[in-house]
Amino acid sequence: MRTKTGIVVSNKMKNTVVVRVEFKKAHQKYKKLMRVSKKFYADDPENKYKEGDSITIYETRPLSKLKRWTVTEPTKSSE
Repeated sequence: MRTKTGIVVSNKMKNTVVVRVEFKKAHQKYKKLMRVSKKFYADDPENKYKEGDSITIYETRPLSKLKRWTVTEPTKSSE
């Protein structure tokens, strides 16, 4: 089960949060590390997470066109 940790960017949809996950990636030619971010749509059935919360998400079966992740728990730093 794959997990990722990120920050909630949007919670305007019903039962869904948008999570931005940042990671470091090496440039293909120059090999310099760059900070890259990607957004994931995650299922939040209780609608309890707000923008700015740091959460952990895990991969699940496809729940809709874009949702493939579910919120597990808030990370320790956000509590």
